[in-house]
Amino acid sequence: MRRSGPIAAITRFLGAVLVVSGLLLIADVALTLTWKEPLTALRTDRAQGRVADEVAALKAPTARDARATRAMADPRKRVAALARRARQRARNGRGIGRIELPTLGRSYAIVHGTRSGDLRKGPGHYPSTRFPGEGRTVAIAGHRTTYGAPFRTIDALKRGDRIIVAMPYARLTYRVRRTRIVLPSEVSVLREVGAEQLVLSACEPLYSAEKRIIVFARLVGVAPTSGRPT
Repeated sequence: MRRSGPIAAITRFLGAVLVVSGLLLIADVALTLTWKEPLTALRTDRAQGRVADEVAALKAPTARDARATRAMADPRKRVAALARRARQRARNGRGIGRIELPTLGRSYAIVHGTRSGDLRKGPGHYPSTRFPGEGRTVAIAGHRTTYGAPFRTIDALKRGDRIIVAMPYARLTYRVRRTRIVLPSEVSVLREVGAEQLVLSACEPLYSAEKRIIVFARLVGVAPTSGRPT
């Protein structure tokens, strides 16, 4: 009888631990299904803060940029030159600007690079594509279920929806044209089309890397700035 008391207490304690663990697991799954994976989201939130600070510290034009573009009267040509110079200075994993998805209520600092470590910080710019304002294809990738899930709801973007990219040298507005589902090997989505287009890429469907959802948007407005992106 003396042993039954402690054994019963231990059994009750272990049972309570299992119940709490089960409830936490269910809560984690529910959060992931309805929003985003919470643990990686916390890490990304901290990383986003650091990337945002890096973006805020960027200055455009620099003194060297100003000298190189002083004679350019056409604002678009000046933005293109500043964008090219910014791309040449960019380093993987470092902040370069900010993307805003007004209809989805989302805004994120963008990093340069699409390696796994880069995308853990937020949406990443494909280094093989140009910078916003250069007049060519600009591509940005993002997670949909982990690491803050910045592109979780890009499947809800509709034709005509605005996408804004704020860079140190300009604030650029794009309008969604269409969405496609492709295989991961479909590199033609990054091809040049003779005008500036923004391409957003993420895994499709949710919780799978089997395919990619691609959103194509066309540049419709450029507002040059000598300050910092907001």
